[in-house]
Amino acid sequence: MTTASHDTSPLDLDRLYAEQWAPLVRLGALLVDDVGAAEDVVQDAFVSLYRRQDSLRNGYAASAYLRSAVVNGCRSALRHRGVVRRTMHLVATPSDGADRARFEAVTDDAQLMSALRQLPHQMREVLVLRHWGALNEAEIAESLGIPAGTVKSTSSRALSRLREILGGQS
Repeated sequence: MTTASHDTSPLDLDRLYAEQWAPLVRLGALLVDDVGAAEDVVQDAFVSLYRRQDSLRNGYAASAYLRSAVVNGCRSALRHRGVVRRTMHLVATPSDGADRARFEAVTDDAQLMSALRQLPHQMREVLVLRHWGALNEAEIAESLGIPAGTVKSTSSRALSRLREILGGQS
């Protein structure tokens, strides 16, 4: 995230939207593996922020709120996707070429993305927030609603698991 997101100036929604839209969509796409769903989640997060902007102190609080809203929205999207698949007996179909190209633009390492998709949700969330979102342990803990110690141990286990997966694909 940008250093401007840590300022304590009054909330400027236009600036925040311009600075945060793309990184939040990238975060969401990495969590739900679907750019369209990620865009919907981020849009919902901004709508929610707009509705409660008076209760937030500054741009930093708004950025933290948006990250948490996106992570929670992605969790909801994944839960919903699972329910639909179980109850409707649908088989996930690959995204069309245009959507897949948009998703692959998030990262240039297809092997890494494939390995990341194999991790449990919390491990994926922690790694995405840490390495793509450039958040520290405290910010990740705040975003996910978990203790900082859990972030540290989950990150360690996730990186070990990622190394195993990537080593197995060589």
